[in-house]
Amino acid sequence: MVKEDRTTWKSNYFLKVVKYLDEYSKCFLVNADNVGSKQMQMIRAALREDTAILFGKNTMMRKAIRGHLENNPQLEKLLPHLKGNVGFVFTKGDLNEIRKKLLAHKVAAPAKAGAIAPVDVVIPAQNTGMGPEKTSFFQALSIPTKISRGTVEILSSVNLIHIGDKVGASEASLLNMLKISPFSYGLVIEQVYDSGTVYSPSVLDITPDDVRATFMQGVSNIAAISLEIGYPTVCSAPHSIINGFKDLLAIAVETGYDFPEAEQTKEYLKDPSKFASAAPAAGTGGGGAAEEKKEEKKVESEDESDDDMGFGLFD
Repeated sequence: MVKEDRTTWKSNYFLKVVKYLDEYSKCFLVNADNVGSKQMQMIRAALREDTAILFGKNTMMRKAIRGHLENNPQLEKLLPHLKGNVGFVFTKGDLNEIRKKLLAHKVAAPAKAGAIAPVDVVIPAQNTGMGPEKTSFFQALSIPTKISRGTVEILSSVNLIHIGDKVGASEASLLNMLKISPFSYGLVIEQVYDSGTVYSPSVLDITPDDVRATFMQGVSNIAAISLEIGYPTVCSAPHSIINGFKDLLAIAVETGYDFPEAEQTKEYLKDPSKFASAAPAAGTGGGGAAEEKKEEKKVESEDESDDDMGFGLFD
């Protein structure tokens, strides 16, 4: 197979970028730091359906996007985010589903000297199985140890590396000796592009219930302000109608004026017992019947005892 010259390769790359920008209206801008070629192959295989992954030099991607701005000016919003080791994951599927697949493909990796820790690294209390000659590693990192049966034992858990710290050579060596791979790497979503809008991936965490709750809170605030200042709005109208109806009921009760909607209220005020629940009454009746039976039984027992009075066993 004849290898393409650089000019032809660049031309084909630009055509591919333009093709994807025309074909897909949604994409993720992802960071690929510490992602190996084998891991990338696994991600491509998992996202093969309706998805395309494209990486390249930032200068080439910017040039390709600028050349396509005449057809889609909104792509200019992507240019400020083309920094570092980034690429595109174009998709026609659901953004949440694709994001789950991207985040699921992470690979555990050992700590390397000079790397920035993405998470806190804690070494638990344990018997390391190492010989006493390794004690100097633990002493240099202020890790409390003791010699137990000829091996080094860590006495208590130690937070060795904090998130955002640079991993030192001693920390990396110790973690490798303990066979601990504290970090996991994969494609990190930095921005989301959807039909001309660029936003943070955290927006995808918002559910319909969150939107509904925020909207209802806003409606409540508008209704409260409108009622307070006496300015009618769509939000305050139901409350104003209910409050007005309450005033009409109060006037009808006070003046004796009748209208159909006030009849039930007047009936309740005349005789509240009509609206009492039937269940407690039934319960009360049952209790009374039980007491009555109990009294009858008691009377019968007294009569029986009176009949036996004055008679002996051999009379």
